[in-house]
Amino acid sequence: MVVIILERVPDRLKGELTRWLLEPKSGVFVGHCSAMVRDKLWDMAFNESKGGGGMLVYSANTEQGFEMKCFGVPSRDVIDIEGLRMVQTRENPA
Repeated sequence: MVVIILERVPDRLKGELTRWLLEPKSGVFVGHCSAMVRDKLWDMAFNESKGGGGMLVYSANTEQGFEMKCFGVPSRDVIDIEGLRMVQTRENPA
């Protein structure tokens, strides 16, 4: 299983990803593909993001059953707590 979440990226990039993955909600792409295709899609998203942010979640042989990667400045951070990956919401300064 592969999930790619993109924020503030060009529509052209989203269109490219819909060739390989489903887009159930704007900027959220879900599907199943090989590790090679997943990595190529992630590289494409990174290279064509034009300053946007993204998060990749995919099945992996880990304690949690998945792995996560990020680029840019997504609205949420991935943090590591004693070997477990967690998502933390960014607080907006007042």
